[in-house]
Amino acid sequence: MLRRVGREWGRSSAPPEAWRRALPVDPDLGRFPLPAEVRPGRFGRLVTVSVVGPPPESASDTAAEAGEVREGRFATGERPSGPVRRAGARTRRLLLGEALKSSAVASERMRKLVALPVLSADALSSVAYGPEAMLAVLVLAGTAGLAHALPVAGAIAFLMLAVGLSYRQTIRAYPHGGGSYIVAGANLGPSAGLIAAAGLMTDYVLTVAVSIASGVAAITSAVPSLTAATVPLGVGVIVLLLAGNLRGIRQAGALFAAPTYLFIGAVFALVVAGLVTAAGHDFEPRPTPPLPVTETAGLLLVMRAFSSGATAMTGIEAISNAVPAFKPVEWRNARTTLTWMVGLLIAMFAGIVALIQLTGVVPDARETVLSQLAHLGFGSGAMYVFVQAATAAVLLLAANTAYNDFPRVLSLLARDDYAPRVFMRLGDRLAYSNGVLLLSVAAALVFVAFDGRTGALIPLYAVGVFLAFTLSQTGMVVHWWRLRDRHWRKSMLFNAVGALLSALVFLTAGITKFTEGAWVAIVAVGVFLYVTTRIRRHYASARAALRLHAQALELPARAATAPPPHAGPAPALGQDVSGGAVGRRAGQGGGAPGTGEDEELPEEVRNLSVVALATLDLASMRTLAYAASLQQPVLVLHISLSDHEGRRFRDYWTLWGDHLPMEVIVSPYRAVVAPLVHYLEALHHRHPELTLTVILPEIVTRRRRHQLLHSRTASRLRRSLRPLPKIVITTVPFHLP
Repeated sequence: MLRRVGREWGRSSAPPEAWRRALPVDPDLGRFPLPAEVRPGRFGRLVTVSVVGPPPESASDTAAEAGEVREGRFATGERPSGPVRRAGARTRRLLLGEALKSSAVASERMRKLVALPVLSADALSSVAYGPEAMLAVLVLAGTAGLAHALPVAGAIAFLMLAVGLSYRQTIRAYPHGGGSYIVAGANLGPSAGLIAAAGLMTDYVLTVAVSIASGVAAITSAVPSLTAATVPLGVGVIVLLLAGNLRGIRQAGALFAAPTYLFIGAVFALVVAGLVTAAGHDFEPRPTPPLPVTETAGLLLVMRAFSSGATAMTGIEAISNAVPAFKPVEWRNARTTLTWMVGLLIAMFAGIVALIQLTGVVPDARETVLSQLAHLGFGSGAMYVFVQAATAAVLLLAANTAYNDFPRVLSLLARDDYAPRVFMRLGDRLAYSNGVLLLSVAAALVFVAFDGRTGALIPLYAVGVFLAFTLSQTGMVVHWWRLRDRHWRKSMLFNAVGALLSALVFLTAGITKFTEGAWVAIVAVGVFLYVTTRIRRHYASARAALRLHAQALELPARAATAPPPHAGPAPALGQDVSGGAVGRRAGQGGGAPGTGEDEELPEEVRNLSVVALATLDLASMRTLAYAASLQQPVLVLHISLSDHEGRRFRDYWTLWGDHLPMEVIVSPYRAVVAPLVHYLEALHHRHPELTLTVILPEIVTRRRRHQLLHSRTASRLRRSLRPLPKIVITTVPFHLP
């Protein structure tokens, strides 16, 4: 279709050479400003972009004299205006660090020793509240209920092993990352994938809330006077996690790795100390204190305890979601890390349950079970403080697992048009910053709404994650059945067992805890499905409206015209194209002194239309046609985020016919507005006699809420260019039906 549209342009407009002869500028600006003039960027940081061709001679000479030649680079350049904005820019650089190039994504990947604590913190830390959640249900039946603790714990340990082995198969089948959304969608259909994603997203938000609530509970168990400050403490930790993750995956891993390893050491030290003490009593269990009986120890109670204790394995899917975050070989390192995580999880869970059985500890509203075990094993000395501090730290930072996976899943949804495309963008530090912000806000709202109480949040917790587990493992069963490669029967058996047990936990949690709060998670899944499908429908409608089609060919053909025949030959580059009148009137008459904005007659204005395009669709073609119809020289700019994308766009441009001069600017820091602003600023400094008319396509939606789903580049660019003289911004609206 591009080729057909290009042929129509060729029949109705001047040949490309005529447009290029009429262009009064050299599109390749080289290096500008000079190195000595590089200043902090307009947006509070330096944003460098690649340019094509050698720098101007004057720039090279000056740079060589300064000893600062850096081939092929130039930087944005205007200091933020006002002390508040300058202070904000300095604070941003201090908290988040300098922007990273897109090519630095390889160095941001994690080694196994870093990936284990970063991606396993959620699963490993859950042993601090999983056994307690199981006991809190069994204790309702008194001593008879506690007698079922070991069988229930054994079933949970087996579930951990089965699901862990299942996700090893998932990593083998999807070596480039196969979370529940990808696996369920590929094998069970888009609806199943969306439901799995809904469960995961709900679980990640609750992971942050529950982990922080448990961590604050560990602190208040050791320091009861802080109980009244539970909510402010939790919100403060969310802010800390937000700042840490905005710095990038590797930075967050370095910050949050130590607490996980300290917690692992503290738990094993506690288990060893408890077993040594129990050995002195021939492993004779201590009697439990008298317990009131409020329920009978029936099957329903046991199933509720099983589903509550199974929260100790939430986060086990995190590694399969984040395979691309590992260093090469990604899938092999991911499987090794998953094996270590499952082994540690089962060992720690079994050790804690064994100590509970030997010591006769029962849940207490004033003190966590882990704190009671630490008191019995170490007294109130330094080791008790160490255990509590390590527990609090890992629980508070275990939410970092959700910060790794939530933005990643959201970016996949945005890629498939189920979420706003803004969530696909990588921030300065190569993190999905918008997803990180959304997770922080959602988790803070949930935490505040439930007053930071772990017991109130746990019933919401198991439903979403085990819904995702069930769909993912069922999808893997279908995958092996279709593929039937080597060992497919064994792999399918592992995944079938994982799917069956996960479905059992999901149904039990959904039924038994529905009135306790599980309904909130189910409603959240339903709302998620409604919103994402509506977003997908809007994007599908917009794509259909913007697609080039045969009926649209006449529009650019009619609008595009040749450069005016009376314009005469194009002036040489660098020549004054504004005419003698402007030269005589420089600095005289109306207009701002020193800006050149003193044209008072139509013939004194020399225009250059600059069209900024992101893609080639119907809106872009209408914008190009409008620019050509003005009968002024036209230059097209495309900001590309990578060399590969830039080459692809140039190929499309050539396929269309290369009817207008076009410059591709590669922005390795993923900025769009800043490089565009700098290019136009450099163009103005090089040719101050020109009035630059920047023309942009703008998508206009019928409903205001739909406007949030589309780029707002035009408004951002208008605000950024307003301080510059002799630049006019205009938009060509394209109204979606």
